[in-house]
Amino acid sequence: MFIYLSKKIAIPGNVRLRCISWNKDQGFIACGGEDGLLKVLKLETQTDEAKLKGLAAPSNLSMNQTLEGHSGSVQVVTWNEQYQKLTTSDQNGLIIVWMLYKGAWYEEMINNRNKSVVRSMSWNADGQKICIVYEDGAVIVGSVDGNRIWGKDLKGIQLCHVAWSSDSKTLLFGMANGEIHIYDNQGNFIMKMKLNCLVNVTGAFSIAGIHWYPGTEGYTEPDCPCLAICFDNGRCQIMRHENDQNPVLIDTGMNVVSIQWNHCGSVLAVAGFQKSSTQDKDVNLVQFYTPFGEHLRTLKVPGKQMSALSWEGGGLKIGLAVDSFIYFANIRPDYKWGYCSNTVVYAYTRPDRPEYCVVFWDTKNNEKYVKYVKSLISITTCGDFCILATKADENQPQEEHETESIGATYVLVLCNSIGTPLDPKYIDIGPLFVTMTKTHVIAASKEAFYIWQYRVAKKLTAMEINQVARTRKEGRERIYHIDETPSGTSDGMLDYSKAIQVRDAFNYSEQFALIFRLAIIDLSGVLTFFDLDTRVADSTGQQVVGERLKLERKDVWDMKWAKDNPDLFAMMEKTRMYVFRNLDPEEPIQTSGYICNFEDLEIKSVLLDEILKNPEHPNKEYIINFEIRSLRDSRALIEEVGIEESSQFIEDNPHPRLWRLLAEAALQKLDLQTAEQAFVRCKDYQGIKFVKRLGNLQSESMKQAEVAAYFGRFEEAERMYLDMDRRDLAIGLRIKLGDWFRVLQLLKTGSGDADDTLLEQAHNAIGDYFADRQKWINAVQYYVQGRNQERLAECYYMLEDYQGLENLANSLPENNKLLPDIAHMFVRVGMCEQAVTAFLKCNRPKDAVDTCVHLNQWNKAVELAKDHNMKEIGSLLARYASHLLEKNKILDAIELYRKANYFFDAAKLMFKVADEEAKKRTKPLRVKKLYVLSALLVEQYHEQMKNAQRGKVKGKSSEATSALAGLLEEDVLSTDNRLTDNAWRGAEAYHFFILAQRQLYEGYVDPAMKTALHLRDYEDIIPAVEIYSLLALCACANKAFATCSKAFVKLESLETLSPEQRQQYEDLALEIFTKHCPKHTKKSDLDGLLEGGEGKLPTCVATGRPITDYQFWMCNVCKHCVQDQEISNYNFCPLCHSSVT
Repeated sequence: MFIYLSKKIAIPGNVRLRCISWNKDQGFIACGGEDGLLKVLKLETQTDEAKLKGLAAPSNLSMNQTLEGHSGSVQVVTWNEQYQKLTTSDQNGLIIVWMLYKGAWYEEMINNRNKSVVRSMSWNADGQKICIVYEDGAVIVGSVDGNRIWGKDLKGIQLCHVAWSSDSKTLLFGMANGEIHIYDNQGNFIMKMKLNCLVNVTGAFSIAGIHWYPGTEGYTEPDCPCLAICFDNGRCQIMRHENDQNPVLIDTGMNVVSIQWNHCGSVLAVAGFQKSSTQDKDVNLVQFYTPFGEHLRTLKVPGKQMSALSWEGGGLKIGLAVDSFIYFANIRPDYKWGYCSNTVVYAYTRPDRPEYCVVFWDTKNNEKYVKYVKSLISITTCGDFCILATKADENQPQEEHETESIGATYVLVLCNSIGTPLDPKYIDIGPLFVTMTKTHVIAASKEAFYIWQYRVAKKLTAMEINQVARTRKEGRERIYHIDETPSGTSDGMLDYSKAIQVRDAFNYSEQFALIFRLAIIDLSGVLTFFDLDTRVADSTGQQVVGERLKLERKDVWDMKWAKDNPDLFAMMEKTRMYVFRNLDPEEPIQTSGYICNFEDLEIKSVLLDEILKNPEHPNKEYIINFEIRSLRDSRALIEEVGIEESSQFIEDNPHPRLWRLLAEAALQKLDLQTAEQAFVRCKDYQGIKFVKRLGNLQSESMKQAEVAAYFGRFEEAERMYLDMDRRDLAIGLRIKLGDWFRVLQLLKTGSGDADDTLLEQAHNAIGDYFADRQKWINAVQYYVQGRNQERLAECYYMLEDYQGLENLANSLPENNKLLPDIAHMFVRVGMCEQAVTAFLKCNRPKDAVDTCVHLNQWNKAVELAKDHNMKEIGSLLARYASHLLEKNKILDAIELYRKANYFFDAAKLMFKVADEEAKKRTKPLRVKKLYVLSALLVEQYHEQMKNAQRGKVKGKSSEATSALAGLLEEDVLSTDNRLTDNAWRGAEAYHFFILAQRQLYEGYVDPAMKTALHLRDYEDIIPAVEIYSLLALCACANKAFATCSKAFVKLESLETLSPEQRQQYEDLALEIFTKHCPKHTKKSDLDGLLEGGEGKLPTCVATGRPITDYQFWMCNVCKHCVQDQEISNYNFCPLCHSSVT
């Protein structure tokens, strides 16, 4: 930071001032002095024609009111900024509260204890409470409306200071003996404060000031010291909180009278005086410190005795009460800022966040990008890049490739102009100063400096950038000690241990630029120059390299070399900017801006003070461009004297910018020869080509129109074209500018029919304009007129207008390239039918099927696959079937296979269902139906195989051969013989099982028993216990006890029975066979055949009897037989229920 005295106001009557306080919000300055003097002043910036802003603008007193009411010397003045109140007190103990009414200050309240004098008053952070301490130990806490909240007498204690904590929960009372006591906000004593700064101090001392920064503007660092306590002997301590055991200690080396924090707690000002060894009088000083005790600047102040100081609300000025004068000093803060590729980068603190808020403000497009950076040290910029120097985050793991910097405490982050981090470097030296060129970054501590040759990966993917970052090239980083040769040269590893600690004997600014000239601004603001190229003889006659130049300037706080001329530089001296050419100054320019850039004889400056008053909304007005004298003079010469004379002046003072100025002036006057020569001198190839093109034009008015367009006067150029009846050129100009709204206007207003393709182009361009801004409804209107179906589809999709999208798809011709995109849009929102229609329209059935599968529309998928004879229908069916089976929809899967003519797969699933139903002991009729269905599916499969084979061997051999071939192929393909060979076994089993029981219940016991005897062949389908129980029952009813006995033997021998069940069967057999002998009473050959089971005869499925006749009926479907005399009673086959006829 830099500070200098800027203004002095004398108090009438030479009345000595005792106190001063500057209202941070409204800018009022209250000063109190002897004989009851109390004044309220206000400094306001004048708005003059020059439109100067900031500190450079002249300021006058807009208010100078003397407040009457005190008789004694006014000792304490304090503001309540929230409620616009001023509280003052004099040596007689009189307290007056003043209020602002219609632009003037009036008494609002008065209080006088008449016992003691008020030593200090303090409002809390929100302005609700005031604490007043008297010399005799009395403490009063009152509210803003004048009510007393509590009072307390501290016996035997002399009070002199009071301060509130930022949360208003704690009060600090300073005693006359130098002790500080901590109380809560109800007046209860907590403890004495430990004063580390007074260790080993002898002699009398008293408290000079206590100021606790309330954190209203945020903190420069997390856990930043904010409570400053200073004693008149110059000892000071800055604490993080009232119980801080490790405060920052400062010895100011002077007698202190007053202290105060600036508006954001980043600078502590300490005012006092020093005994001068050479002079009789004391020297008034203001010392400035950071919260961590680092000394920033010293300001010497004239006068006999300084009594108080107060900061202005923005931290850019400080008011000092000295004797009967108020001195004002301007502050030029060391902002954390930089300028790269039209972007101003600046950092500020916010009360709601612990980090710095770093804003990248693109001044060209007026866009800003915000980053939050912890423990930011500095911002440095060059070209298109920026370096953020920060402290390393201890909690965050460092990058793997930074192995040599384990435990590194600082990071240099290379960013682009929108704040994207490109490459971080971890270093161990504190980067007090950082500078950068287009290839290198140099960071210096007080004893060592580090050089990093950075590389920027252009047009690389994120992965490649990562790889570049991980491969460290040898020689890209170096660290040097100021007294030693380079370290780390052997293997590329950085040796920080060699950079040993030394005392710094000097502290120069990091401002240096071109190789052969060096500019140095020292701590006191003196600018000196060294020429590093010249060789001069020293006093001994030996040649030395480099000499100090004679130029020296004081009160300098910023400077910048011109990028394109080593003899030019600009510097800031107080509120004036000087431009030097060959070390000779031009007349100064009044400004308080920070210099961004000096190029092309123009200086770009930024008013950071104004920007940081409202950092979230930077204004383009705060970027100011200054032209230097040679540019101004050349422009004036061209305007007043003419082109020929001006060209001679520019010849004598050549610069590309001046030649460009001449070329532009010559173009305006259509002096093409001079313009061409000037463009050649400033190497502007586009300008030369433009002049050549102008030379080929015949019409003067056409040339003037082209020149107007060249200088950006597009309205004028367009008007000229239209006057010449060249609407096509006016339209061409607007197309080049991308002003499609105007193009459309011109096309519609012109006479004759407009070019259709151009109209479409204009409509589409305007549609694009609205689409880019996501105004889809407006875009649709123009895309419809421009017949831009592709963008129209996108707009409908973004608007979720799926009906519009469907209509668009229907209106497109077949195989249009847009149809697949529209189909995919429908897929993304789950609209299967529309997507399928679109895919089929562009002849992509496979995508249509995939869509159906993706959206679980399997029926549709199978249907499509069948319709388009797709080969992968099998895998598709398998996927769908597995999908259905997962959901336990087995019958749906069977139906799917059946519809797709995959009868064998359907039959397999059907058998599985039937088997499961049988195990569940469901109704036998239902189980029989399921088995019949399964068998019918197998029959269909047989038929399918025969037909397929018949198609293959058509015309080659007989039908029998093809049927045989079909059966053989079946045999090869089907692995499950049970399904193909014995498809009807399950149906037969349950058919006879039901038939036997029906016959039994109807009283036909003999047929029932004969039917039951058939069931012995089906033990693999119906449980044996059921078969033999039924057989035993029928045989017993038929009095065929021999058969019954065999059935019981079989039952008793079943292993599946439990001992209890077996015992029951044995008991029942005993009961039956004790009454009836187990012999068959009536026995025929047929019975023998049935019981023996030898030489199988076909069985009648209607009666269950074996068929012995040669004439019988056979079903066409299931191939089962019925006796001739029985079939006449049936219309349908008793087993498979197919029609008899």
